[in-house]
Amino acid sequence: TRAARGQEQTTRLAWFVRFADNSLVLIPKEQKRKASGQWSKGRAIGLNRLAETDEFSYLSDQDREICAALEPIVEGSGKISGYIFNMEKALPAIIGHPCVFLEHSPQTPVELVAGEPELVVESHGETLFIHFIRDIGEGEVVVWQETPTRFRIVRITDEHRRVAEITGREGLRVPIEASGQVLDAIGNIASFMTVHSSIDVGGEGQDVTEVSADATPHIHIIPYGSGFRLEMFVQPFSHAGPYLKPGVGETNIMAEVKGRRLQTKRNLLLEEEKAREVEESCPMLDLAIDLEQENEREWHLLDPEECLQALLEIEEIRDRVVLEWPEGEKIAVRRQTGVNQLNLNIRTSQQDWFSLSGHLQVDQDEVIELKSLLEQVKKSNSRFIPMGDGQFLALTQEFRNRLEELILFGEEGRAENEIYVHPLAAPALEELTRQAKTTVDDGWRERLQAINEAQDFVPEVPSTLQAELRDYQVEGFVWMVRLARLGIGACLADDMGLGKTLQSLAVILYFAGKGPTLVVAPTSVCMNWEQEVNRFAPTLKLHMLGSLDREEVIRGLGKYDLLVTSYTLLQQEVDLLEQVDWQCIALDEAQAIKNAATKRSKAAKRLKARFKLITTGTPIENHLGELWNLFSFINPGLLGTYKRFNARFGIPIEKHHDQVARRKLKKLIRPFMLRRIKSQVLEELPPRTEIT
Repeated sequence: TRAARGQEQTTRLAWFVRFADNSLVLIPKEQKRKASGQWSKGRAIGLNRLAETDEFSYLSDQDREICAALEPIVEGSGKISGYIFNMEKALPAIIGHPCVFLEHSPQTPVELVAGEPELVVESHGETLFIHFIRDIGEGEVVVWQETPTRFRIVRITDEHRRVAEITGREGLRVPIEASGQVLDAIGNIASFMTVHSSIDVGGEGQDVTEVSADATPHIHIIPYGSGFRLEMFVQPFSHAGPYLKPGVGETNIMAEVKGRRLQTKRNLLLEEEKAREVEESCPMLDLAIDLEQENEREWHLLDPEECLQALLEIEEIRDRVVLEWPEGEKIAVRRQTGVNQLNLNIRTSQQDWFSLSGHLQVDQDEVIELKSLLEQVKKSNSRFIPMGDGQFLALTQEFRNRLEELILFGEEGRAENEIYVHPLAAPALEELTRQAKTTVDDGWRERLQAINEAQDFVPEVPSTLQAELRDYQVEGFVWMVRLARLGIGACLADDMGLGKTLQSLAVILYFAGKGPTLVVAPTSVCMNWEQEVNRFAPTLKLHMLGSLDREEVIRGLGKYDLLVTSYTLLQQEVDLLEQVDWQCIALDEAQAIKNAATKRSKAAKRLKARFKLITTGTPIENHLGELWNLFSFINPGLLGTYKRFNARFGIPIEKHHDQVARRKLKKLIRPFMLRRIKSQVLEELPPRTEIT
């Protein structure tokens, strides 16, 4: 469950906030879990580290969305001097975050919720007083403090601004005789904000329909931290219009509901009576953490199973309550289902891919085929899976995460209930197969065994390398060798100046005794490779592909041979080069084949090798078409066809700026790409030499 995983977490990012000028100051800190189970006070993290690196593996998806709102502070010289939050993006992203605390009281949790402006009409004798409950400020997003630990984050629209200009900061007072004109205005305003009134807003000549107030309690269930928040409202206009707290507020309400102007008079005593009946019928609410503030009627259920139990209790009084999920979707939870109820069958398929089939045993009489289950997970944004007729199947959060991993790595198979999985996905799916009731063939077992052995293997840097690698370069060497032993391609994307060529040479030397190596580089870089090989790897038999005897040189290649050529000659001599049984192929400055339609890209993909390496100093993940093409060279099929890749990642990320899709793509390629920037390895770099 999500709660169980939270207990195992040892590091997290917490946000400490300070309320100022109708906004929040956000201070991120890294917290460690102490032996007592409590969290540490936290260590401040520089905004530049959050913006420029991906070193914080413990960040949640919501943390990463908040960090995406960081923007550079650029000096006149063009130099970045720091980072600052774009609050109009950061504040909406932090709504509902489970780890927010007061800066001046670090142990006090803070609740951040979404809100909207509210207008109040009060009767003061012969005068109507119209005003906003709170000042809407000047920006696009404003924060209001409701209690010491609860803040509402509100987006302010142009319509809100126009109303504020009319009422002014001090509110608007009009004679009671002008109530007709006031009500006409209120009828329009009610379409984009809530209007409360202490006076009877009815009357002749008003295009307003009066309806009976509905006092039925509504319970909203909202994910919150590792569990759920339950919050009780009433909706006086039945299944439309504003939500209000039972028994609290003004008696008269006027709003535009489904295109109609409606008004009603609430019975506050009846609302309170019905709310108490719900509380008395649900013992789980007595066990929950009561978040009640001034009769707010909010509860925090720490564990999903507690929420499910509360749902079962509420189900018994469904004739007296309306149960709602976010966005007003009513649900009935059947039962909670875990990974252990999934039956899987895995067998080796064509081209070493794996074929997965199976089903979920919901109960004794009902099963869901794996392919159908995955389709439902794709459509749902929560762990509650729609089963039709208003019924929902509750997956544990862990189960949903495992299914999302399967979706990420899977391709639809030919058979009706078959999913194809790329062989490189085996490690990511190992936990799923271990927890489910799984039947596997020898191919799957052998693949996992090879992966586990490679992960434990620590190769030694070849003694024939005439250089001493820095620690981060040794890490790069070990990472590449492990992938190479599995026949998996690698993308080394370190910053310029961090020694990609030297790390590559170490790997080439390591495997030199198994067969020849091909290095392809831009013409201007080939000479550098010749110098580096002669200096650091003199035991290799170096061949520079020139204008003479090309066929003789290529056909004579064997162990310890290293052939260096340009992309131009690769394109010209691909018919000869593709006949060689290469041990390694390294494409330097691989962005040279970024365009899949070019002849040089097509030529490169014709080459076969037991290990393919590309190096680039450019962050290729910023250009998705290029990323797909480069990965189709080192690990064909991993990202699927270009059409499917574009539908899953290209369009959502580049056109719709979908951060969830971006995070999923990063997760997919992360095991096969290594990128370090200079600020990460600064201590290992040699001092700068000043020439005077």
